[in-house]
Amino acid sequence: MDLQNIYVSVKEPKLYGRYINNDHITPLLNSLKNTFEVSTEGYSVNNEPIYKIVAGKGSLKVFIWSQMHGNESTTTKAIFDFLNFLVSGSAIAQAWLQHFTFYVLPILNPDGARLYTRENANKVDLNRDSLQLTQTESQLLRSVFDQVKPDYCFNMHDQRTIFGVGEGKPLPATVSFLAPSFNEERDINECRQVAINVIAAMNHELQKHIPGQVGRFDDSFNINCIGDMFQSLGVPTVLFEAGHYPDDYEREETRKMIFFALFSGFLAIYENVIAVNRNNDYFNIPQNKNVFYDIMCKNIKINYENKEKITNFASQYREVLIDKSVIFRAFISEIGNLDDFHAHAEIDAFGEEFSTEEGAKSPKIGDKATFFIGKNRKIVNGLEIF
Repeated sequence: MDLQNIYVSVKEPKLYGRYINNDHITPLLNSLKNTFEVSTEGYSVNNEPIYKIVAGKGSLKVFIWSQMHGNESTTTKAIFDFLNFLVSGSAIAQAWLQHFTFYVLPILNPDGARLYTRENANKVDLNRDSLQLTQTESQLLRSVFDQVKPDYCFNMHDQRTIFGVGEGKPLPATVSFLAPSFNEERDINECRQVAINVIAAMNHELQKHIPGQVGRFDDSFNINCIGDMFQSLGVPTVLFEAGHYPDDYEREETRKMIFFALFSGFLAIYENVIAVNRNNDYFNIPQNKNVFYDIMCKNIKINYENKEKITNFASQYREVLIDKSVIFRAFISEIGNLDDFHAHAEIDAFGEEFSTEEGAKSPKIGDKATFFIGKNRKIVNGLEIF
């Protein structure tokens, strides 16, 4: 099956980049009302609507939610790509709409989405509120779960650029998965086994497109996390994490990989090929490691306390919302040999001197990554200007 051609035909052109809020999806929801049931399920702390989409009329119920963390928008884009596939009229789409009923909360945390923050308007991480249910958004999510009584839950997130997979020179973790634990012992019961098998099927497809760039999250149990909670309540739950693809800070390539994962996961469920124990396939997915910086400057001469030495330093982007756009600003985050770390972009200073317009001869953690290398090379916001 040519997933690339399918994706090109269904990619939603009105969604792009990292900043996605209710303003962006409302026109799309209005169009989807012609085919699916679209409603306002409730309201956020700041009285923004939380929308629900119901697609299909099959007996197998799938509950999907995205942007529980407001600044994690990649999976929201992929969900609308997938909804476009469902309305495409293809034979597979029609069959799936007869087999499944999809219940979708495309933006669970619209306040955080608007402010581009992880937390909600009360500065609460909704993914640590599954037990206490102190927030209106957490209560709504649990209410829909209780009403729907889903057969599967898909918990959609983004992860930071710091994560890589593999030994030696790792690759970025473009997509990561987790079949959350349901108890402290991290046992595998029938429910978790199903989630494991779905992930194995999705990983099998993704290895054709991003070999070596799929990771697995640590499965330590935390009942305050929504995935662990729903798994403990007996519903197979899969955590998705959309990560970094080389030179794709807008996460458009990652978005496509999430669509591929969704498609291949539902295909495996539809064809009922997930009944076989695939623990080996799942646990052979390498675990995420914190091994990447965004940018690394190597072999640069600095003057620190009147002593010259050759060292390395790393910079990390901070995502800043300015005029309804997310801007990436690089700040120096670590100084030293950094032997155990890698970077998505590297600059070799070849022993030339560090300096700044202000006259500094040594980098400082927290400073902007704008500086000179020697007399002729200028670095602005972490990148060399030619």
